[in-house]
Amino acid sequence: MRAILIIIFLISVLSCNQTLQYENQIETDVAYLADDKLEGRQTGTEGEVKAAEFIASRFEKIGLEPKGTDGFLQPFSFKPKTDPHKEVEFTTNEDGSITGRNVLGFINNNAEKTIVIGAHYDHLGYGGEGSLYRGDDKAIHNGADDNASGVAVLLDLAARIKTNATNTLNNNNYLFMAFSGEEMGLLGSNYFVKNATVETKNINYMINMDMVGRLKADSTLAVYGTGTSPIFKQVIQAHNDHFRIVENESGVGPSDHTSFYLADIPVLHFFTGQHEDYHKPSDDSDKLNYRGMKLISDYIFEIISDLDDNGTLAFRTTKNESEETPRFKVGLGVVPDYLYDGEGMRIDGTREDTPAFNAGLQKGDIVIKLGDSTITDMMSYMRALSVFDKGDKTTVVVKRNDENRTAELQF
Repeated sequence: MRAILIIIFLISVLSCNQTLQYENQIETDVAYLADDKLEGRQTGTEGEVKAAEFIASRFEKIGLEPKGTDGFLQPFSFKPKTDPHKEVEFTTNEDGSITGRNVLGFINNNAEKTIVIGAHYDHLGYGGEGSLYRGDDKAIHNGADDNASGVAVLLDLAARIKTNATNTLNNNNYLFMAFSGEEMGLLGSNYFVKNATVETKNINYMINMDMVGRLKADSTLAVYGTGTSPIFKQVIQAHNDHFRIVENESGVGPSDHTSFYLADIPVLHFFTGQHEDYHKPSDDSDKLNYRGMKLISDYIFEIISDLDDNGTLAFRTTKNESEETPRFKVGLGVVPDYLYDGEGMRIDGTREDTPAFNAGLQKGDIVIKLGDSTITDMMSYMRALSVFDKGDKTTVVVKRNDENRTAELQF
């Protein structure tokens, strides 16, 4: 009898060890989330529900505790905005409302502070207003980079931290969050901060990953929020062995870290840049750089490990660049290369039937002059654009293969 009990105990121990054993499943996770069966994961749809259930099941398998209001889930209902200048209205009334679901998994180390690691999992479904595609309006937008990539790295980090939580990473609790409603205006993260399932005053810092699947040949990685805590710049440089880092100090940007920054929480946001498939049906899983995603996961893990024994991080407010952004009535019709840090504004892609396309501008061109204005960076480009109205004609000067080219264009 004793021998049988020993065998049962050993089987139980081995089973636990297997459950907690780290395995890289980044590519598998992306393949599921970006599959046509999920129909683009638009908030409030059956595809979003399936994605949420999948993430919850992965959290459970990794060994995380539920930290939502309904197991791993935190449902939230809202009425779609009719006025783009007003805040969304969260509601408990089901009439005319949409329900989204955040997914929350927790590692409880009985620590005073909690670190939030997040990524949004919703996307555009069949397109709608957010789509940049000009073809079939019934095409599924799978959002492999935006943002199945961020969720896959989130799950990878959860598995790695869980296997280390009982030895080295035990000075903080860890809350892993997959947000919904990001594409509709950071709704899931906004709702969580206002209805948090942990004390927001005890959140040490927040890490966000949005579009981390297209690391380019030059290994450029954008890290936003580096000014939101004095320690961040030192830490991100200390552990960088692979990337050309482009830093941005601001805690405000078009992703879920903004919701936490506005609650006086230090944030870091990771991003590998936009591309021609952004918000189009062509953003599929076969185009991702999975080796690059693993390097990013390694890098963030090292940053988290370094910060684990640094106590409570100091919060610092940063300049809100969005408040200084000029308003403009026309667009050039390009996808800017947000990772470019040289002189001018480099084009990462053009859209058909736009001023840029009609003027012959191409991917890789660097805009150095628009009308009478010299373009030195993104902000000067937007200031130059803001003076034009629809129908205006002007010239644009671009640098292509080290040669300056001038073209006529009409807005």
